[in-house]
Formats: sequence, C-alpha cells, structure tokens
Amino acid sequence: MYDQIPDRRKATGAMPTVPGSAREFEARLRDLRSGLGERSENVGCIACSDCRGCDDSTFCRRCTRVARCHFCVDCADSTDSAHCQRSNGLVRCQHCLDSERCVTSSYLAHCFGLSESTYCFGCVGLSGADFHILNEPYPRETYFAITRRLRAELAR
Repeated sequence: MYDQIPDRRKATGAMPTVPGSAREFEARLRDLRSGLGERSENVGCIACSDCRGCDDSTFCRRCTRVARCHFCVDCADSTDSAHCQRSNGLVRCQHCLDSERCVTSSYLAHCFGLSESTYCFGCVGLSGADFHILNEPYPRETYFAITRRLRAELAR
C-alpha cells in the first residue's frame, strides 16, 4: 500500500529538502497523507470485485486499501488477513466480524483493539485473551452457547 507514495530521492537522486518551518512541515505532511487514499486501481489482485486501492489480494469483495488479504468482504485498511467481514485496520487476522484495529487474532466479533486473541465477542483492548465476552472470560462451551444466542438476536 505504502509503496505507492512518491519518494523524491528515487525520482531525482537528490537529498530531500528540510522543511524550513513547522507550518511547511505540516503542509507537506498533509499533502503526503492526502495522496494515500487516492489510488483506486487494484494491483496484483485476483478475482476481487468492487474493491479499490487493494494490493496482492484474492477473492475479496467491496474492500478498500487492503493488502495481501483473502476472501474478505467490506473491509478497509487491513493487511495479511483472511475471511474477515465488515472490519477495519486488521493485521494478520482471520475470521473477524465487525471488528477494528486488531492484530494477530482470530474468530473475533464486535471487537476493538485486540492482539493475539481468539474467540472474543464484544471485547476491547485485550491481549492474549481466549473465549471472552465483553472482556470477561468464559468456559469454552458457555462461550459458544452465549455467542450463538447473541449472534441470532443481533442478526434480527
């Protein structure tokens, strides 16, 4: 994703100019950031549909700015993830639903800011957690019984 941002040294071989003031620095940073979301074509993607600005992804649908993601639907700004839906900012995640800013996690639903966690439902900010609902631990069987009921109710 970030390899599309222009680097003046590559283009001209010259050393970059140092910003003369904080105002100039902020203006140049703003210009760089605004160019990040402009690319709409997909690069190296296979069988992706209705996606924008994606790299090296396969079988994704309606995703924006994902890289090396596979079988994701309605995701954005994610990398190295698979089988995720309606999620944003995931890195190395699998089977996540309605989750944001999670890393190296699997089977999350309605989670935010988790890392190295599995089977969490409605959790925020946990690391290394398994079988949690609303940041509280549950036995495996109880977790599945409760989340089955909650998923059904939320789907209505």
